[in-house]
Amino acid sequence: MEILDSLTDEQAYALLHDWDFWARPEQLPPDQWGKDGCFIWNVRAGRGFGKTRMSAETFIKAVKEWGYEHPNLAGATAEDVRDIMIEGESGILACVPEDFMPEFIPSLKKLVWPNGVETHIYYGSEPNKARGPQSDFLWCDELAKWQRPEETFDNLLMGLRLGSNPICVVTSTPRPTRFLMDLEKRTDKRGRPCTVTTRGRTQDNYKNLSPVFISTIISKYEGTRLGRQELEGDFLDDNPEALWKRSDIDNNRVYNIPELSYVVVGVDPAATSKTGSDDTGIIVAGKDDNGNFYVLGDYTIHDTPQKWGAAAITAYHKHKANVIIGETNNGGEMVEHTLKTIDPKIPFKAVHASRGKATRAEPISALYEQGKVHHFGTFVELEDQMCEWIPGTEKSPDRVDALVWAISKLSEKTNIGKFDFSGLFRTIPKMRY
Repeated sequence: MEILDSLTDEQAYALLHDWDFWARPEQLPPDQWGKDGCFIWNVRAGRGFGKTRMSAETFIKAVKEWGYEHPNLAGATAEDVRDIMIEGESGILACVPEDFMPEFIPSLKKLVWPNGVETHIYYGSEPNKARGPQSDFLWCDELAKWQRPEETFDNLLMGLRLGSNPICVVTSTPRPTRFLMDLEKRTDKRGRPCTVTTRGRTQDNYKNLSPVFISTIISKYEGTRLGRQELEGDFLDDNPEALWKRSDIDNNRVYNIPELSYVVVGVDPAATSKTGSDDTGIIVAGKDDNGNFYVLGDYTIHDTPQKWGAAAITAYHKHKANVIIGETNNGGEMVEHTLKTIDPKIPFKAVHASRGKATRAEPISALYEQGKVHHFGTFVELEDQMCEWIPGTEKSPDRVDALVWAISKLSEKTNIGKFDFSGLFRTIPKMRY
């Protein structure tokens, strides 16, 4: 304290913004980064590790001290970039010194820095918009959450070609997708690694985390398989007891959709919107005329009936769906009433669960094994639920229920002459609604 008290205001201000002083060693760039072809710094760490702060500080240093003139940002969505990377509590605007504060212009999707440098912003759902821009520095946040990560990221990397030493920071809580795992193994033509990975755990940053965060996040994940992912930053292997495998999802993921003959919005309503209650699952899926199914969107929400009703109707119109379906066993009449109150003309079909949830889900997981179901991009929360839910040990989660209802409804509409279900239902009773 005596040393701090002896500092002048200027010295104290400089120390406050000296990231090299405050950072933990693992939050500073590794020596390999930017050398011998190793241009990607991949930070794979648990929640609360400090990924956003370390990346924001590194980004500021790149603009202010390292001489990068074309540094760009990319996040999962516009909201994520704004609320986390730029305006978040550990984002750029919170970390940057006042005398170097950039102007954030959301309408133009850019930051303008006092030294004249401009930072442009891109989203993980818009690969084509990431195709043309050039940069010398990139920060790509939560790559695991991007709807179209591979296309968007590779397009951004194609433009990472300005200056003498273009480099990239990738921050993410891990998901065991093939793309993320391959990212850590990338090599150049000479066989040299392109990526250096920093691993980290939530507990590494306990002293800077609020007791509320620690109690809620730790209590939710500690001692669970997902805790290894969310707290320890590990890639999870497939859960052998779950109905779905990540490889079946990954191997059949698509980034283009054919003409669809029928589209539905599946709704699994939550009983309440209180903290700790389930979300309202809202999944959009469609089918083509060749017996293939496509998961088009996940609009799951934790809110009041008015809000989730509006979300379901918005999804219906966005995807030009044929019908919205909801389960009568869990508020089906309430679902219809909620939707009709918002839009009396919206088509709704009540479905009834005459069999257990595991039995309903089994034929849908079999469709995935057969390569008949395709995810249009990445749906992180849905895929986590699918690959971690163990029937019989816990209730089926909201997104999975909505998915099962949606594809079950589409299966009704499938032309049996074109798509043979006989193998699926050999031991499973025919679906009834």
